[in-house]
Amino acid sequence: MPIRKHITLTQYLIEERRRYPGADGEFNSLMLDVALACKAIANAVAQGELAGLHGDHLDASGEAQSTNIQGETQKKLDVLSNDYFIRMNEWSGTLAGMASEEMEYPYQIPSHYPRGKYLLVFDPLDGSSNIDVNVSVGSIFSILRRNGDLNTDVEEADFLQKGAKQVAAGYALYGPTTMLILTVGRGVVGFTLDPVLGEFMLTHKNIQIPEDTQEFAINASNSRFWEPPIKRYIAECLEGKTGARGKEFNMRWIASMVAEAHRILMRGGVFMYPRDTKDPSKPGRLRLLYEANPIGMIIEQAGGKVSTGREALLDVQPTSLHQRIGVVFGSRNEVELIESYHKTPATEAFHSPLFGERGLFRK
Repeated sequence: MPIRKHITLTQYLIEERRRYPGADGEFNSLMLDVALACKAIANAVAQGELAGLHGDHLDASGEAQSTNIQGETQKKLDVLSNDYFIRMNEWSGTLAGMASEEMEYPYQIPSHYPRGKYLLVFDPLDGSSNIDVNVSVGSIFSILRRNGDLNTDVEEADFLQKGAKQVAAGYALYGPTTMLILTVGRGVVGFTLDPVLGEFMLTHKNIQIPEDTQEFAINASNSRFWEPPIKRYIAECLEGKTGARGKEFNMRWIASMVAEAHRILMRGGVFMYPRDTKDPSKPGRLRLLYEANPIGMIIEQAGGKVSTGREALLDVQPTSLHQRIGVVFGSRNEVELIESYHKTPATEAFHSPLFGERGLFRK
């Protein structure tokens, strides 16, 4: 028998299931439905304007732009991607319900379909502001177990579980190649979509993030709103070899969390979208359930670390479906350094000419 160079996602899931003789296959079925939704979205993203899918989504009047619960203008592909996730996952009997960044309330499984024991939480198209300029976007998903009576409609409270409770998490990246990154709690693996076979093939085994890095990602336009610990960290990175860190750093910013996370998984780095003072009503920018928790599980399963800056992110108890939070993740040693700066007493607060009245990042 010839040696298999690559195995399919289906084969990988079957081999994982064999580790647990009592498993009923429900999880495998769910994962294949999620993968099918990602394939459909990949095809839509690839067609782009050829299929008239670029631009904003209009409301029923055809004039005013529609917005999601986050108050963000929806792109046509946002709406289409959300629909793909729903239609391809509602029917198989694996789910008790779903929650999406694009929907205000949980999605109930229609009564004519059977219900299962899992909950699916997803951001159908992360980084959609980049669609019109052809920059990589992706889908993020998280799988939870539902507690309680599976025969009743799901409620918001069913989804408010700590990130540490996730059964699995992953994302699809729609870039030069379409990739599916997945963790089921036993490390992180990556699959590449074979466009000829239409199958996700295992191409990256046991992905590990280097503990050290010389690369960081942050939106520098918000520098005037950063808290002192973040200002200190960025200032030290910018000082390079002549500063406290004694080495040169590069900055990256794609404005697509999936793309940022993927780069860090492949070669290391640290990503920061920290809490700031730009909007006091929002303790952070990223959504805890749809973005931070699933990416956080992936990062930690790959040997990295994820934090709010003050505490372990996966230990945060969600309080609402669309809760936002500050996030720092990536190479372990850098994240721990940033955490240590947040623990510095106020009397030792950092001051830098870079952030002074006449500094590079002046107010």
